[in-house]
Amino acid sequence: MHRLNPLVRTVALVTLAFLYLPMLAIAILSFNRTRYGLQWNGFTTDWYTRLLQNAEILEAARNTLVLAVVSTLVATVLGTLLAIALERYPWGRRSRGWLDNLLYLPVVTPDIILAVALVVAFGALRAISTLFEPGLLTMILGHVTFQIAFVALTVRSRLKSLGRDLDEAARDLYADYSYFVRRVLLPLLAPGIVAGAMLAFTLSLDDFVISFFTAGPTSQTLPLFIYASVRRGVTPEIHALSTLIFLATVLLVLASERLTRR
Repeated sequence: MHRLNPLVRTVALVTLAFLYLPMLAIAILSFNRTRYGLQWNGFTTDWYTRLLQNAEILEAARNTLVLAVVSTLVATVLGTLLAIALERYPWGRRSRGWLDNLLYLPVVTPDIILAVALVVAFGALRAISTLFEPGLLTMILGHVTFQIAFVALTVRSRLKSLGRDLDEAARDLYADYSYFVRRVLLPLLAPGIVAGAMLAFTLSLDDFVISFFTAGPTSQTLPLFIYASVRRGVTPEIHALSTLIFLATVLLVLASERLTRR
């Protein structure tokens, strides 16, 4: 077995420390009795208690969960259908190339550009209907626009690993398409669909830029609340809230990675 180069190992450890030590520091400060400053004055869980009793934070948490759950459900259905259409429909080489580029476009496009484009689009749609006023609906639509691509890519990778042999075997056994989809394709795609949904949920949970540009006065989410609170001054409640969001995100990412690997 080859030993890892000491330089590579050092760079890897420094990179991991650079990524995770700030969050570790915030987690430690969330248990500090000191309200302001960095001096350690003893261990306490009062900030987590106050966090759970703060009506404004609870309202932001409710908005965040509603936004993440609804947008994830919509994006999972549309992304799964898109993946099946791209992988199983006999597209021409040129058409498939264009479609692949369009699928990757939301993934590589900077959030700020996508957010500005959504603001322009919703501004035009408001001339038709008042449903597109800034609020929870526009935030859901904005999140779905970038979540679909991540779900489709995850499900599509699962489809590629399955191949077409099962499709042909089901047809040889006289299964119609609806039966094949319900009893063969979807059960086999389930790990990829769940992994894509969890990835989309995590992205929605943490999103700030698109939420900031599409939010209304009554649709504040936790990332927006943290941003507004930091501008007024960082308190231990914010440390506690950031720690909880980080832990939830890590758990979802680990579960998604495990499902994808399987």
